[in-house]
Amino acid sequence: MALLLFLVVSFAVLAAGFVWPYKYQSDVIIFVDDRNIIGPLMEGRAVTTEINDRTSAARELLLSRSIVEKLATDDSVFPNAAMTPEAVENRILDIRSGISVRPRGDSYFSIGYSATSQMEAFRAAQRLGQLFIEESKERKRTESRSAYDFIDKQVKSYEKQLAEAEARLKQFLSENTDGTEQEANARMAQLRSQLELAELEKEELQTRVRSLQQQLAGIQPTLRQGKTEDAYRERIRTLEERLDSLRLQYHDSYPDIVILREQLAELRKQRDQAAEAQESGNVVSVEGEETVNPLHQELSAALSKARADVATVDTRIESLQRLLRQQAQRMERIQANKAQYSELTRDMEVNREIYDDLLKRREKARVSMHLDIEGQGLNYRINETAQFPRTPTGPKFSMFAVAGLLMGIAAPFGALAGLLQIDPRIRARSQLEEGIGLPVLAEIPQVRTPYEKRRHRKATVLIAVLAALAASAYVTIVVLAELGAI
Repeated sequence: MALLLFLVVSFAVLAAGFVWPYKYQSDVIIFVDDRNIIGPLMEGRAVTTEINDRTSAARELLLSRSIVEKLATDDSVFPNAAMTPEAVENRILDIRSGISVRPRGDSYFSIGYSATSQMEAFRAAQRLGQLFIEESKERKRTESRSAYDFIDKQVKSYEKQLAEAEARLKQFLSENTDGTEQEANARMAQLRSQLELAELEKEELQTRVRSLQQQLAGIQPTLRQGKTEDAYRERIRTLEERLDSLRLQYHDSYPDIVILREQLAELRKQRDQAAEAQESGNVVSVEGEETVNPLHQELSAALSKARADVATVDTRIESLQRLLRQQAQRMERIQANKAQYSELTRDMEVNREIYDDLLKRREKARVSMHLDIEGQGLNYRINETAQFPRTPTGPKFSMFAVAGLLMGIAAPFGALAGLLQIDPRIRARSQLEEGIGLPVLAEIPQVRTPYEKRRHRKATVLIAVLAALAASAYVTIVVLAELGAI
């Protein structure tokens, strides 16, 4: 039974090696060029397209319907293949199962394709590399263009919103010309300051009026001037000055000169009489003329001016109070419109901030789009083209041969170990003592007769011969298969 199990297992594994479908794989090495000179130069001015997990991104891109379908319908890869929809769908499934992407360092990864045909694996791998690069460039350009179009659309939208917000604010300011709360507060503070100064000035003027009234009450409005010698002398001096002035222009026969000379003679005569009366000790004549008191006149003028100033200040105070009432009404209107003004201002500022930021982003997107169109930024290029596969991948026939021999030898021992595990019969003393806990009083050993020994010896020799023949046949088959004779 052990020999039979050995023969069945070993030759079954060897037969599997004959029918095992061998696959051939071809790989394309892709280099990720993301360190070109454009990156440092355009840093902060443009955003280059990046892929965080390049291997995963490449696998997802290669397994996409667009690339797999192009490969499945390519005549150069699958010549003379059926192009019916069912055949193409089956081929797409086979292609997806045969594609493999593996990282190879920081900047390299491989795109592999495995198939039962060497030529098919080579052509498919080569075409996959080309399709991947073409699709990557196209997606980069599409992504950059879409980003630019989206930002441009947002810019135009916010530009329209900003114009509408500015129009609403302009209309609001045109309808409400009261200004801002800060301006109204400043104006009210200025008016209060002017009112306080005017009231202080009014108090000062009122004090001045009362003082002038008190001073004016103790002063006579007129002065009586008697005709004394000094008075005549003053009048004579005045007339002599006038006479001298006329003599410079006219002759002595001029009427005014004649009249002045007669007046001077009369005044001199009256002066002499006044002098004689004063020398004789007589009382000075009280006859004379009344004149306006200059001090009284000056104080009256100052009083009138002070009263006029008080009236002026009263008018100014009334005007300032009226302006304050108007400013209070203005403040009430401003407070009523404050919420609406704040909302309009906030909307305009928010829209302007977003609009300015979007303008910068649109210019960055424009530069990024041109970078992708020119082939700058993140690029893929084929570092090593696909090679024609010479040897199959996966387990080879020699591995099946060695594995069959080892598995055939191990199979009887494994089967025996499994049989002992499931066999309920007791075959050793330790099973009773250790497993069940029963004491064993005596053990009868197995005894074989000479006939049984001879029969067992013959069977052992027969099995050994058959095993040697089976091993020889096994090795012969393996050698012939390796040499290609089978």
